[in-house]
Amino acid sequence: MTTPALTPLYTAHATSKGGRSGNVKSDDGLIDMKLTTPKSMGGDGAVGTNPEQLFAAGYSSCFAGAVGMVARMQGISTPFTISADVTFNKGADNGFWISTKLIGNFPELARDKAQALMEAAHQVCPYSKATRGNMPVELTVGAAL
Repeated sequence: MTTPALTPLYTAHATSKGGRSGNVKSDDGLIDMKLTTPKSMGGDGAVGTNPEQLFAAGYSSCFAGAVGMVARMQGISTPFTISADVTFNKGADNGFWISTKLIGNFPELARDKAQALMEAAHQVCPYSKATRGNMPVELTVGAAL
């Protein structure tokens, strides 16, 4: 895929110090969080977040925005939530990889319409575009009619 010419609209800036056992902070100070390695990955279970949680928060938020935009364009008005499960995996190549499952809950929408809405959003979401072909992404409809 060829990236079109880009016009910057906003740039987020964050600095991480100490990797998975450090701290991450945004330039405006709104994010200032301790990072810890999850116990399942050999961490000590200390309180803190990790890159996978931060990515899940960002992707689910961006994808929800894309679902809302596509719904408006299609004349659909329905409540929904989007959750992201981001998994840290070890590959057959002994390298590490992440995969994501996006779960849409549309309690007032038929399952087939909800799935179509998620598929359409996946085509326009900037996170989906950035990860396409680089990371497995599964789109799943949870609660629906």
